[in-house]
Amino acid sequence: MSKTFSDLSRSRLGRLVCLVLVMLLCTRTARADNTVTVEKVEVLLPPSAGAAVMAIDDGKVVFKHAWGNLRSDRTESCTVTTNFRLASVSKQFTATAILLLVDRGVIGLDDTLDRFFPECPEYWCRISVHHLLTHTSGLPDYEKLIPEGTTLQLTDLNVLELLRATIEPLFEPGAKFAYSNSGYALLGLIVEAAADRPFQDFIQSEIFEPTGMNRSLLYVAGMNRVPERAYGHELDAENHWIVGDQSLTSAVRGDGGVYSSLDDLQNWIATLDQEALLSDSSYTKMFSPHVRTDRGQQDYGYGWFLDTYRGERRVMHAGGTRGFTLMLQRFPDRHAAVVILLNRSALEPPADYVERIVDCLLFQSDE
Repeated sequence: MSKTFSDLSRSRLGRLVCLVLVMLLCTRTARADNTVTVEKVEVLLPPSAGAAVMAIDDGKVVFKHAWGNLRSDRTESCTVTTNFRLASVSKQFTATAILLLVDRGVIGLDDTLDRFFPECPEYWCRISVHHLLTHTSGLPDYEKLIPEGTTLQLTDLNVLELLRATIEPLFEPGAKFAYSNSGYALLGLIVEAAADRPFQDFIQSEIFEPTGMNRSLLYVAGMNRVPERAYGHELDAENHWIVGDQSLTSAVRGDGGVYSSLDDLQNWIATLDQEALLSDSSYTKMFSPHVRTDRGQQDYGYGWFLDTYRGERRVMHAGGTRGFTLMLQRFPDRHAAVVILLNRSALEPPADYVERIVDCLLFQSDE
């Protein structure tokens, strides 16, 4: 037995040692390269209590990292499974829920609001689901209708009542683009009415579960709980991060109530790349330029801003609410995407850092 080991093991052991050394060298090199990339991205990020960034190219993750804390007053660190409040990035999920019901023949894009909301203002009879999806409804901003002195959070039904009390639109429905949280709040209620299920339950079973977004949810206080939840932050007078997580409008669902993580958004982006959830017709409508926005050369589809960047087609949406700043950009022709999640209120325009991070991760540019 020992003679057999002596005769055979030397050459095998030598080869094994060489293999291990090569693997260690490759691992060290990969770690060194990754560390440099992490440091480069960290420098480009604005100050934040916590952050998470991911880049996908050709359908493969090329960068995924998290920094900082879930809460400034606790020790738990942010990870790739930390759930951030997506704010207006949530609108793509609301639009997807509507299109699922369109695909099933439950609602139509030309259906007007009087079908879903009895006793509505006369002008709602001229506002269609399409108008809501494209921010062309003319609905007043519900945020501006909140009575002075309000201290309790608004629900979707509170928003509905505020809008029902209005007499006329800001402009004739379909006449122009005007970004509207009001429209997406009503879209959530339309899903609820048409599907005869709570909106958060529909999103969970019809979008999150089929796409493997197993820890994401549409948050409703007292009804569900956000796992590994990042809390929002603001700067105090002494430039310290303090928890500032909820506003009067944070309980409204359709315009910004989703919580999700890098891991789950990776699955969501893959589903979009594969066009696996909706019909071809609905995906075409979602990413078609229905209206020119008031934001430079950008158009709007259903739940997405559309433009080009460095000669490539780009679809994207930013999100911002008390305590959170977020961005999801996709480059569908190359199956690429960048996700940036920060648990802090916006202190500067996202353009100051987002495109530099996109350049660093996808276009190999430090400019």
